[in-house]
Amino acid sequence: MGSGRRLGRRFGWLWGAYGTSALGTWLAFGAFEVIAIRVLHAGPAQVAALSSAGAAVGAVAAVPLGPWVEFRRKRPVLITMDLVRCAALLTIPAAFTLGALTFLQLLLVSVVVAAADITFRAASGAYLKTLLPAGDLLVAGARLESTTWTTTIIGPPLGGAATALLGPAATVAADAASYLLSALGIRASGGHEPPPERRQAARMRAGDLLDGWRYILADTALRPLFFNTVLFNGLLMAAQPLLAVLMLGRLGFAPWQYGLAFAAPSVGGLLGSRLARPLVARFGDHQVLAVTGTLRALWPVGLAFVKPGTTGLVLVTGVEFGLIFCCGVFNPVYATYRLQRTTSGRVARTLSAWSVTTKASTALLTAVWGVLGGLLGLRTAIGLAGMLLLATPVLLPRRAARLRPEPRPAPDHT
Repeated sequence: MGSGRRLGRRFGWLWGAYGTSALGTWLAFGAFEVIAIRVLHAGPAQVAALSSAGAAVGAVAAVPLGPWVEFRRKRPVLITMDLVRCAALLTIPAAFTLGALTFLQLLLVSVVVAAADITFRAASGAYLKTLLPAGDLLVAGARLESTTWTTTIIGPPLGGAATALLGPAATVAADAASYLLSALGIRASGGHEPPPERRQAARMRAGDLLDGWRYILADTALRPLFFNTVLFNGLLMAAQPLLAVLMLGRLGFAPWQYGLAFAAPSVGGLLGSRLARPLVARFGDHQVLAVTGTLRALWPVGLAFVKPGTTGLVLVTGVEFGLIFCCGVFNPVYATYRLQRTTSGRVARTLSAWSVTTKASTALLTAVWGVLGGLLGLRTAIGLAGMLLLATPVLLPRRAARLRPEPRPAPDHT
């Protein structure tokens, strides 16, 4: 499965930094929603607004950052974005301790974190492509995906226990600390980073902001994958605040139960990520994307039928396991395919445009579903999102496309 292949010291530091920040993120899983619901007594519309408005404004703020990142060394950008997220998140426990926390502050922090997330993802994809040859990108992607699901297994139960013992602000502080450790790890990676290509114009023009979208829409393989992933992620995430209100509020699940329902199924993601490379080797990336991209759309509709007690917990866990297993295979294959089809001088802009669109569409759909949850009821709105997800496989690429290989620098095996 490629698990023993050496990818070099610099990738090792990057991998460790990613794992640290991912663990912090999952420790704080649902912390903003818990704070909004249980501390600030927010309703479904406010909880949906917290997810949607913060992500939307953050996405808009990140639009000029993609072109800006493209023409700068990526490692300093990664460190800066980690420190920005750390500083923003630390304001939450500080205000909570002083009794001065407000819904507006939660919203502003979510904006800053969303913009920094998009910028970090764009820079990290471009940086990864400078570290490894094309043949190692799927191995690296599978390891990062495996780490995601491992931290998902560990983080939410620990975060739920910490929330019960210390309050939700403690897990936000832990998330902030994880970004600080990530920044230190990336800084310790050292090594020489190739200089970015120079911008032809002295200043950024308005048209430069659209470069990433132009590149995606002009590519016959990236374009359908772009629309599929944006719509799938948006619909899937739009129902999450409603599910949180349903489970934590009306059905009376404890925070640790809510965390467990999403942590335990992450074993499926760990298994799926380890199968990604051998499945691609046997069937090809297009076939794997088509099959797992279809299968992952079948599960979320089941979340509309969650009940209180053990039965409901088992149902959510089972649905999430099937969904996460399919995503565990799909995600590293899709991420690798996207990197391989994007030329080196376009990676940051392309990934930034992709993330901005995903964040903005998710924000819009989350806001819409917040309204639908109030008008139709939580279960009906969750079920509607699941039904619409069943249509997303028609947007997957219909035929395999030839990749555009480019020479890559030799890997760092020091």
